[in-house]
Amino acid sequence: MLNADLPWLSAPLADALTRARSHALLVQGPAGVGQLELAVKLAQSWLCETAAPGQPACDHCASCKLFASGTHPDFQLLLPEALEAPARESLGLPFEEPDAKAGKAKPSKEIKVEAVRSLLAFAQATSARGRAKVVVIFPAEALNGVAANALLKTLEEPSGLLRFVLASHDSAGLLPTIRSRCQPLPLALPERGAALAWLAARGVEGAEGLLAATGGRPQQALEWFQAGLTDAAWQALPKRIARGETQSLADLAPPRAIDALQRLCHDLVRRSHGQPGQFFAAASLPSPKKAAPLLAWEAELRRAARHADHPLNASLWIEALVAQAQAAVTASIR
Repeated sequence: MLNADLPWLSAPLADALTRARSHALLVQGPAGVGQLELAVKLAQSWLCETAAPGQPACDHCASCKLFASGTHPDFQLLLPEALEAPARESLGLPFEEPDAKAGKAKPSKEIKVEAVRSLLAFAQATSARGRAKVVVIFPAEALNGVAANALLKTLEEPSGLLRFVLASHDSAGLLPTIRSRCQPLPLALPERGAALAWLAARGVEGAEGLLAATGGRPQQALEWFQAGLTDAAWQALPKRIARGETQSLADLAPPRAIDALQRLCHDLVRRSHGQPGQFFAAASLPSPKKAAPLLAWEAELRRAARHADHPLNASLWIEALVAQAQAAVTASIR
């Protein structure tokens, strides 16, 4: 069962099933805590044929078995192309690998209008099993402007038994007209003990440090660990950056390199104002005396983040980032 895999979702799921009053819910909260899993479990519970109203899915009825196999005729999961495989794999749902010969275009990170039009055809059909039809959209902020506008009328006036669950890491990035049509369902960070127990059960070493490094997001901490990032390597990053070691970021994809530097900059700014860091252990951080160089660096990192997905030359770009970081850290501690 999904809520056994992510135990901190049990209470939000029960709350959502009890107080949902709208045909459209917006699950919103920080990345890495289970928005997609909660949205999918809600969909399964609404489609379950034995669960009482307000109760979670039974996992055993014919509807639940269809759902688990990814063949439920009344369920649609709308994802960007770039997330199709990892998201469905994490949910245990089947997916088709793209044909390598079909084209060399990079999978889109947006949900495009063509996908929404296909969804609308599904929405207008009669429910196959007679209970409801449910659509999950994740991440909802990936809807581009045309796609979001194409969805509006159906989201406002759904036909028949149609229900929506939009899940978002950045609800501020949604059109206000989309947000206004949904009942908000906040999802907070899980309690630290539950998150650490979940990580330990999955063999994550240095779980406390990685959980702190990700801001309390256990799914992200697990992803980092599985990608080869250890707590020791993370804690060594500030000193390696201060020494100008380009290799400290060489193994990271450009977006993750920028993310790591932004977390380091954030902690150093906090230290410069006498506050503890959030993402690194105190012993790992230098003690800056001036915030101005760090604030200027922070602004440069925001600009660099706009191009993190498509640097012209990744190795030169990383070198420039490390040189910039070293200069800012050095200036702040003098």
